[in-house]
Amino acid sequence: MPLLAADEPPAVFAERREGRSDFVFAVDHASARIPRGLEDLGVPRSELERHIAWDIGALGVARELARLLDAPLVAQNYSRLVIDCNRDPKVDSSIPRSSEWIDIPGNANLGPAEVAARHAEIFAPYHDHLRALLEERRAAGRATILVAQHSMTDVFKGVRREMHAAILYNRDRRFAGLVLDELRRERGLIVADNQPYFVSDATDYTIPRHGEARGLPHVEIEIRQDLVGSVAGQLEWARRLARVLENAQRNLPGATP
Repeated sequence: MPLLAADEPPAVFAERREGRSDFVFAVDHASARIPRGLEDLGVPRSELERHIAWDIGALGVARELARLLDAPLVAQNYSRLVIDCNRDPKVDSSIPRSSEWIDIPGNANLGPAEVAARHAEIFAPYHDHLRALLEERRAAGRATILVAQHSMTDVFKGVRREMHAAILYNRDRRFAGLVLDELRRERGLIVADNQPYFVSDATDYTIPRHGEARGLPHVEIEIRQDLVGSVAGQLEWARRLARVLENAQRNLPGATP
């Protein structure tokens, strides 16, 4: 039996495929949606509205960024509690059995067919779409800078996070370092460098597989969720990041003046 009913949204939300910008935006945790057949995974609806289910505000920021810069956007349409599209399917956290202090009953004791369905209907279509877009741009000789847009909770396990945003990367810091420098020039902001998270092969998929593996300039951006929980906050941060990203692009070695 299919995981997604015929009348449910597809796994991928995408816009501006033909955008003129060098930037491509990916939103791995854009939605808190759960397929109907999974019955909310046994998790109270109030918990599914929290950060454990999705990156609050990330899609709103990325959509406005894509509009401002005329850039392609690829976003995941289902909750990371169903399957995390920024985790290698081989790791345990790909389908979490708990998140923060919340157990996920619907993810306990899954059989191979159930796991395979989540991979085939949600994880694979998202990454196949992103992969096809990047290959299409490569074949056309188009430059690409990959931006993975995320958001982070302002309070994690009772500890307040003071940073307003964070810039994350793994082996390749060339573009992320430029973005970090530019964002730190913005007045009144505390911007963390690879904190409270960092990109790694064990904890991330999009940047290692689509950015690093292709040798593309890339960056993962985290914004504190209380700053982008409203439309006004999303628009403010999109305008800020559009300015920051374009300045960083101009300073990238080999960029056209």
